[in-house]
Amino acid sequence: MEMILQFFDLVLHLDAHLDALSREYGAWVYAILFVVIFCETGLVVTPFLPGDSLLFICGALAAGGGLDAWTLAASLSIAAILGNAVNYSIGRYLGPHVFHWQDSRFFNRAALLKTHAFYVRHGGKTIVISRFLPIIRTFAPFVAGIGSMEHWRFQLFNFVGAALWVASLIAVGYFFGNLAPVRNNLGLVIVAIVGVSLIPALVGYWQHRTAKK
Repeated sequence: MEMILQFFDLVLHLDAHLDALSREYGAWVYAILFVVIFCETGLVVTPFLPGDSLLFICGALAAGGGLDAWTLAASLSIAAILGNAVNYSIGRYLGPHVFHWQDSRFFNRAALLKTHAFYVRHGGKTIVISRFLPIIRTFAPFVAGIGSMEHWRFQLFNFVGAALWVASLIAVGYFFGNLAPVRNNLGLVIVAIVGVSLIPALVGYWQHRTAKK
């Protein structure tokens, strides 16, 4: 039982254990990181896995020589792209069935149709912005698939969003992660990163409300 608890602690707090893992497992740590980022973005049931904080710590370790920044950026971008693609495919597969479900206590067909219309108009921005929003980024590609967002369009913004998300957070960690004020207040830094990433969404919402008025 203790071993199981230790395993879950390692997975859920991988960002805190990453330094020790990189020293113990060497190059294998890239495979571990790949799997975590893939699952965090690709499986609807694993939004609890570390994402933003993990990429930030990766950048900080790369600055200290523990990891290679270019290898991290390339491999984890691929993991994020593949994760979203799998998530989208699952939603795409379920979509035709979901559209034929009848209204019930747990399903609102009208809401699904509105979701479909929303992704037709704003799907690209949603996929990119959601990359920077914990939990939401896990569900966005799934809903895009259910909403029948065009495949080529999804993959285009999937690629752009993944590259921006991975590269920006690794870069921030690389250049600022080892500064004492940042290292001692990592939680606040992650919250600040999430807050900044919300600005485009809030601006879009304000513009939408203004246009309706």
